[in-house]
Amino acid sequence: MSAQAPALESPGLGVTLASGAEGPAPVGIVVSYGFWIFLLSDIIMFSALFASYAVLSGQTAGGPSPKELFALRHVAIETLCLLFSSYACGLGMVALRNRSQRGFYIAFGLTFVLGATFLALEFTEFAGMVARGAGPSHSAFLSAFFALVGLHGAHVTAGLIWLCFMVAQFSVQGPRDYVRRRLLCFGLFWHALDIIWVALMSMVYLMGAR
Repeated sequence: MSAQAPALESPGLGVTLASGAEGPAPVGIVVSYGFWIFLLSDIIMFSALFASYAVLSGQTAGGPSPKELFALRHVAIETLCLLFSSYACGLGMVALRNRSQRGFYIAFGLTFVLGATFLALEFTEFAGMVARGAGPSHSAFLSAFFALVGLHGAHVTAGLIWLCFMVAQFSVQGPRDYVRRRLLCFGLFWHALDIIWVALMSMVYLMGAR
């Protein structure tokens, strides 16, 4: 009689495998790798826009320059709103891990309020620039500025919609595994927007206001 190959328990995959065989990776690992690939592709897109802005920032076509348009106090308030929203998001993930529903709702509610405040301030800035005749079609500098900052604002808007959906799903279905995975992906996305904004603030606003 031929001996059958013994079954092996794989601690990394959490499934029982025949000797020498390989099983599928867990869903959590697949989702994590896939989402990191998405974030990296997003960062590459922003990098291209950063490069375009660096080339076109001096092409004002006789119109207002960055120093004339940017109000650093306004930008500082925007930055604080986004940074504190990222901190609140982190507190929400801690509350999720500790199974504190009250802490979860408070933290992510604060994340939404601060993110929405950031968007309102950014919209006010755009509206003020357009009212002064500094719209995106006025010069190459303004086209690059609106494209770069506007794309970041579009990502923040998408993040807030995603957050509302996830809080609603959590309230209905509770902290199930797939809900926790999606919230983890949202947290990575939100923190990535924070990092991009810090780079954007440094390169666009601080250097432009010099």
